Amino acid sequence: MSEAILLVGGRGTRLRPLTVNTPKPMLPVAGVPFTAHQIARAKAAGVTRIVLSTSYRAEVFSEYFGDGSSHGVELVYVTEDSPLGTGGAIRHASAQLRSGPDDPVLIFNGDVLSGVDIAGLVRQWREADADVALYLTRVEDPRAFGLVPTDDSGRVIAFLEKPTRPEEIVTDQINAGCYVFKRSVIDSIPAGRVVSVERETFPQLLEGGATLIGVVDPAYWLDLGTPAAFVEGSRDIVSGRIPSPALPGTPGRCLLLPGARVSRDAIVAGGSVIGDGSVVEAFATVDGSVVFDGATIGVGASIVGSIVGAGATIGAQTRLRGAVVGDGAVIGAENEFLDGARVWSEAHIADCTVRYSSDQE
Repeated sequence: MSEAILLVGGRGTRLRPLTVNTPKPMLPVAGVPFTAHQIARAKAAGVTRIVLSTSYRAEVFSEYFGDGSSHGVELVYVTEDSPLGTGGAIRHASAQLRSGPDDPVLIFNGDVLSGVDIAGLVRQWREADADVALYLTRVEDPRAFGLVPTDDSGRVIAFLEKPTRPEEIVTDQINAGCYVFKRSVIDSIPAGRVVSVERETFPQLLEGGATLIGVVDPAYWLDLGTPAAFVEGSRDIVSGRIPSPALPGTPGRCLLLPGARVSRDAIVAGGSVIGDGSVVEAFATVDGSVVFDGATIGVGASIVGSIVGAGATIGAQTRLRGAVVGDGAVIGAENEFLDGARVWSEAHIADCTVRYSSDQE
């Protein structure tokens, strides 16, 4: 395994306002952009060259990662002028591949945190002489996902996208967003148009007699597309539940980035991250939360399961629980933002005692 395509073109609308100026894969998770964690895991599995398939704010990726040399891999970039879907993005990025027609190419989504055994996935692809190997995981409620039933030998027998009727739920195995493709299969994807691998490419390959195998891996898996999942993923990396070579420190109860200042009378725990230049004042509590660079948490404030954007200010005695505060927002003293509430970037909310929850957005 030497080459990979990383799909990082999503806009991350479910994470607004954090993604207004920053692509979702570049938001800091456990202290570094999420893409850095994925690059590090791919490198650890033997990948030496990665094509980043970008779209929204493409320049942010190249400005941060450059040619990849500081991360131990070679990085090249391709940009979609308009969204091409998963299959279209893979086909578009393939122009930068150097692999031969029978070589494996790792494909992985830019918003999935997992502990999948990448080397093991490639090994099983080789042993089965497969055209595509799909990483599968099991979930309790598969209705929101693409179901991938397999036979006793592990060969994929169908693709069922987000079933709506009970009789369609024939398995708890879902497409977990990581694949090994034979390079020649990528070249067979139509170029220059929108293509979904889930709805078009995989079903057509199956119908044409190609060998697709599903590899069920019980390792950690999480889609970081929502604020709650974003916080959970960051917390799990910081605490060591899901190891990452890119974690800028040792696993523990919290991660304080260089330049962070935390009062000796404050509490920071639960896998929280305090960004560079951020300040946590006396008697404040930050539990299981992500505080981006340059933010201020006021005296006695309580931040639980929340995200505080870069340069934001949280006033004294203000309480956040399950909330998202955009970059540069200013919240005065003694406010409450609960259960999915979001404060837009640069918003200014005066001192008051008012509860804001998601049904009041």
